[in-house]
Amino acid sequence: MAGEKSLVSRIRARAVEMGMEARPFLYPAAARSLAGSTPERVQELVETTRTVSVALQEAFGERLHETPVTAQLLADDILEMAMQRAGLSTPPIVPYEASAALAMLLLRDYGIITVHFVGLPPGTSALMFKFIAPDVLNAFGGAEAYAEAIDGCLGQLATMLAEPNRIRQLLLGDGKDGHA
Repeated sequence: MAGEKSLVSRIRARAVEMGMEARPFLYPAAARSLAGSTPERVQELVETTRTVSVALQEAFGERLHETPVTAQLLADDILEMAMQRAGLSTPPIVPYEASAALAMLLLRDYGIITVHFVGLPPGTSALMFKFIAPDVLNAFGGAEAYAEAIDGCLGQLATMLAEPNRIRQLLLGDGKDGHA
């Protein structure tokens, strides 16, 4: 698809949100995940996501973007917030890298799996939170603790901006195993 960047970006995000990016190799996993699904369970997951969204709104204000089933931090906003915290005026990385780094910090430090790691590889440029299970959120310590973890990881990203190679190592490894 080609066209106006902001329009194509919104269309792509909506398509990913609706599962239209599914590929044949993902169908069996999708079918298994839906096996025990009920409308009530889906509504419960959406409500839990809304609870998280409220806590994220407190932490990030207008930077948080919401749809009926997701809360999102856009890659441009992630980079801008990290740069503000770091006191930088020139970005040392691109927004997509900032979003990926924040997602990796959340996974590494808190076990939070975002759409970045299970969606269209390597994910969308936005960091999306959706369909959070109530038991998972309770085990995490609640919506406020979840939002604090995200805010804390954004702070870590800010400190890493001074040495962009640390972000490369976070995302790609250190190369000692022959990779990256």
